[in-house]
Amino acid sequence: MSLDFTVQQFLLALSGLVAIVNPIGGAFIFAQVTSSYSHAERVLLSRRIGVYAALVMLGALWAGTPILNFFGVTLAALRVAGGLVVMSSAWTQLNRPEAREARKQAEASGSADRSAAAPSEPVPSALSEIAFFPLTLPFTTGPGTIAVAITLGANRPAAYAERAGFYLGVTLAALVVAVTVALLYASADRVVALIGPARARVVGRLFAFLLLCVGTQILINGLTDVIAPLLAAR
Repeated sequence: MSLDFTVQQFLLALSGLVAIVNPIGGAFIFAQVTSSYSHAERVLLSRRIGVYAALVMLGALWAGTPILNFFGVTLAALRVAGGLVVMSSAWTQLNRPEAREARKQAEASGSADRSAAAPSEPVPSALSEIAFFPLTLPFTTGPGTIAVAITLGANRPAAYAERAGFYLGVTLAALVVAVTVALLYASADRVVALIGPARARVVGRLFAFLLLCVGTQILINGLTDVIAPLLAAR
């Protein structure tokens, strides 16, 4: 297992997952929808979201590709299609970030509605109810994140000897993103005060461009898988 290869896969997966999850932008919306909670409740909620987000990303990274392969989808097709999906998502974030923010706000607003509808419910039970849905899925790690994670999982090497390093790298990347989500959500008020909405949008656009690069790289890998055998056969 090559350390350089593991680091390379870690950085690729980290850049893709951070860009699609966007923990900084998520912290801004999290601060708004949980404004009625105390700091201790926010910390507890953010920790649960971090755990659930890690499970969602790891499940997609590890199991997404084998499941699709079971249904006859080849790795090359998955890389090409996944690269296009990731590039499309990144392009939308670059050109219409306001639309994505509005969608995220709508996804997370269910938590505020539930807390207002059941004020007499015990706090731990209420937090457990909203931690996974809607604050983890679809708000933090929604369909876009799952698609990116499956696409990253499809980028696994053909050689079995290199797969241990690959899965180690992408697993560490998912855990780092999940911990980042938990920390930023727990300190959402400080993040809002420190960065501000304008800088958050700039960071979001930088993340979107990074995601576009990741999608392009995965698409190139998929096209190489398709074209190389054709050229070799000629």
